[in-house]
Amino acid sequence: MSSSPFATQAPIGFGPGSQSSAEDEGLAYLPMPSGMRTFEAHLPEVEDKARFAPALAALNDILAALRGWTPGASITVPLGHLDPANLALVDETLGEGEVAVKVTAPGRTMAIQEATFAGVWRLSGSEGADRVEVSAFPRGAILRAHDETWAIDTARLAEIDGPGIFNAPTLLVEIDHRARTRAEGGAPHVINLSLLPHTPEDLALLDAKLGQGATVVLSRGYGNCRIDAAALKGVWRVRFYNSTDILILDTIEICDVPEVACAAAEDIADSAERLVEVLEAVA
Repeated sequence: MSSSPFATQAPIGFGPGSQSSAEDEGLAYLPMPSGMRTFEAHLPEVEDKARFAPALAALNDILAALRGWTPGASITVPLGHLDPANLALVDETLGEGEVAVKVTAPGRTMAIQEATFAGVWRLSGSEGADRVEVSAFPRGAILRAHDETWAIDTARLAEIDGPGIFNAPTLLVEIDHRARTRAEGGAPHVINLSLLPHTPEDLALLDAKLGQGATVVLSRGYGNCRIDAAALKGVWRVRFYNSTDILILDTIEICDVPEVACAAAEDIADSAERLVEVLEAVA
């Protein structure tokens, strides 16, 4: 253990004026997140109601899905029947919210954008027609997030003794145990890497043994949050950055999906109320 700096440095001095003041040097604060996005209702102009009746019908179907949603449910509203003009009106009305999801699985990709209405997810990709899903988090992005065959050989972790590797083997044993024993829907288990001593070699070993899953989530609120699914089922890497892209929190979560990426029940209820206001204004 290194010695205290107070034991190796002589005091600067004593008495008034011997020490620099906060006014002399100023206080240096860690840059804090800023620029939080807030909802602003967008009212599209619809002059020809008959021409855009299919889009308005789809938006009313989305409203019905929001009103009928219950925790754990996933309700899909197809959009593949809409022509480009009607589809554009739906997209304009929904707008783009704070959360974007990309799923890259073998043979298929999916791009998902949360609307400005929380819990309304706009899906498009190679696996099917355009559609909207009303849910806390897109179901397909969870089902395809991990590799069901991925496993960690914990019996051989004790043999790893490379330079710079200290805590990764112990963490991997804990992560593997939690992932195997956690029941679906159970409480999440969070490992805060920001509070644990680790080396770049530790992080590299964690990345290699946990693997890379198919789902990546980017959330923009206060600063940015990036969530990467690990190949190991039920394991996610969650990293928070402030508005200057400085990493301020690095965690591993063992859960169905990290809560920070999900729309809360009260937010979905609020989305229904706000969509009613928009539809009343354009009807």
